[in-house]
Amino acid sequence: MNNPPSQDHTVGEGTISEPRLAASVILLRDSPGGLEAFVQHRVSTMDFAAGMVVFPGGRVDAADASGWDYPADLLQRHAAAWSSSSIGTGTDSDSGAGTNSAQAETKAGTVLTAAIREVQEESGLSISAADVRPWANWITPTDMPKRFDTYFYLAKPSPGAEPRHQTTEAWQSLWMPVEGILEAEAAGTLKLMPPTYYLLKEIAEFETVDAVWSAEHAVVPVLAPVGSLAAFLKERESRR
Repeated sequence: MNNPPSQDHTVGEGTISEPRLAASVILLRDSPGGLEAFVQHRVSTMDFAAGMVVFPGGRVDAADASGWDYPADLLQRHAAAWSSSSIGTGTDSDSGAGTNSAQAETKAGTVLTAAIREVQEESGLSISAADVRPWANWITPTDMPKRFDTYFYLAKPSPGAEPRHQTTEAWQSLWMPVEGILEAEAAGTLKLMPPTYYLLKEIAEFETVDAVWSAEHAVVPVLAPVGSLAAFLKERESRR
């Protein structure tokens, strides 16, 4: 399964929970052996992605909507990158109108703030908005009880800046070779959520951080089919 699941907006029976906005950051660095990503091994008691290896991230909070002042051109680039996502296609509840450019830029700034905040909280690393690039948007399937509309960013820490393990949601946080993560997943020694797996497969095609950063990469939101998580985990288990 090297390609992301096709989008499927078919809903299951019963009430479908509304996906909450979330942000996740793929911290990358170059190493003699190839690209490395900073990942966290979540504890087994978590109510979401328990025992999985994930990127730093979390829910967007109300406080993320204020207190920031990003350059206008940066917000415009981010809003344009997210134009096919809920940031660009949402509806204004007051007027019933679709999202305009100013609203899209405000939403882009809010989610970006959440991404930067989560990295600081979970790894003690301060990253600049200029060193963060929109990369992907995944929405939890409609049959899951807890759902997220997650915005994935690439980020390249400043030279000498080092993230560390400091979150209670994970028992370990560390740099790992991208290829090594995928090999360990294939061997069954660690587990990945589908978005993490597919995004790492994409990134593994590049040799350096600069190569990833400069690549053309349109953000196409992925709403995976109902039952896809169980199917993904079953398929991965059957190959081990």
